[in-house]
Amino acid sequence: MKFQSTRGQAAIVDGADALINGLAPDGGLYVPLVFPTIDFDWEKLQDENYLQIGQLILSTFFDEFSNNEITDFLKSAYRDFDDSKIVEIHQLDDKRNLLELFHGPTLAFKDMALSLLPYLLTAAVKKNGSSKTMVILTATSGDTGGAALKGFNDVPQTKIVVYYPSVGVSKLQRQQMTTADGKNTHVVAVTGNFDDAQKAVKNLLTDHRLAQKMSAASLGFSSANSINIGRLVPQIIYYVYAYAQLVKNNRLSAGEKLDISVPTGNFGDILAAYWAKKLGVPIGKLTVASNANHVLTDFFATGIYDADRSFQVTSSPAMDILVSSNLERLLFDIAGPKAVAAWMKDLTDKRRYQLDDFSLSRLQDSFNAAFADSKTTAQTIQETFQQNNYLLDPHTAVAVSVNKDFPSNRQQLIVATASPFKFAETVLKALGKESDNDPQMNLNLISDLSGQRVPLAISGLFDKKIIHTKKLAIKDLLTDLNEALGI
Repeated sequence: MKFQSTRGQAAIVDGADALINGLAPDGGLYVPLVFPTIDFDWEKLQDENYLQIGQLILSTFFDEFSNNEITDFLKSAYRDFDDSKIVEIHQLDDKRNLLELFHGPTLAFKDMALSLLPYLLTAAVKKNGSSKTMVILTATSGDTGGAALKGFNDVPQTKIVVYYPSVGVSKLQRQQMTTADGKNTHVVAVTGNFDDAQKAVKNLLTDHRLAQKMSAASLGFSSANSINIGRLVPQIIYYVYAYAQLVKNNRLSAGEKLDISVPTGNFGDILAAYWAKKLGVPIGKLTVASNANHVLTDFFATGIYDADRSFQVTSSPAMDILVSSNLERLLFDIAGPKAVAAWMKDLTDKRRYQLDDFSLSRLQDSFNAAFADSKTTAQTIQETFQQNNYLLDPHTAVAVSVNKDFPSNRQQLIVATASPFKFAETVLKALGKESDNDPQMNLNLISDLSGQRVPLAISGLFDKKIIHTKKLAIKDLLTDLNEALGI
């Protein structure tokens, strides 16, 4: 398997180099040179577990690793998950199914890929015979930071650097990041929003002078953000697994189309569903569910991507994003590298770009898009608890709300991206309950309401010592990074 850049101005590389580089040298994202397809045998797959299906997907995209290596990666990655099945499918009613992706160590879907990425990345470095220490540079709107810090905690030959916005993250997200105690961790709050942090990190990743200094110090860059192909491919696994399980549970007949709704910020999670469809999974419409930062809703309606708008801090902070990086991979699929390069230049120069009518019609053939503001999100949390006795987190609630905007006779898979425990204060407020100043008490309240124990992964989180207290302006990140790396 070979990979090319979405912007067409970088060398074609193998999977190991794509994993290590993270971002292509021309600023583009890696995609397969020839996209594979799989002849899925659903009668067989319905009886296979998550790791077996993971083996099928990973070996298709990263064929430089042996089957034994991939088996070891998967077993190691998911051994700390709270659920032996790794993911669960909860039947909400006769049509709607929730895909629970929050049983990992940080209670969010980012664990599904970030538990696996360190094994893929370190194996790729070893396969290339490199002695460099990899610097995993990450911008986060909340969930990626905690999951990346957990995944790369004291992994040999790596350093993990996380920049997160100083406002908008939940108390639990902040606690997960600021208490990360690995000797290879560096965590900094930045003034500004996620888009500011993401742009700064992309600039650092493509700073040639910085790259030269790092190379001289035997350091190399990679990324834990979903721009890394090693983040995206593992996310395909759970869509294949979910389809197989729905066949097993007689919710679907093999070959019957499944609609999927995804709460969307940086577009990686829903792009993985689109790639699953390209692989051969019978998927119907994909619904892009946004919050009040509804740049994607407007884009899929008009073909105009306009990031020059006010940034909203909402109750679903992991979706508070105005520049969705992974959208570039979708645009490449419908229009090719020349168009993508021009659109991304317009986005950098003008904060906006516009698709031609043909490209827009291709998008609209596959995708629905709508948004739910914070008030609607809270109402959805309350209604779902009252009607279905199920507690949603504010991100999943956005998808549940938007899913209702597109009635369909097909089975619906709604991606549940985080545990309600992770956003306890928001969930309690939506239910009309008073939250406590003590965040641990709020976890206990969610436990009482849901009838579920506080997940072991966070049961002692608020007793941990805060280690990372630094807060910086965006303009100071280059200096900070140089100091952190000693270059």
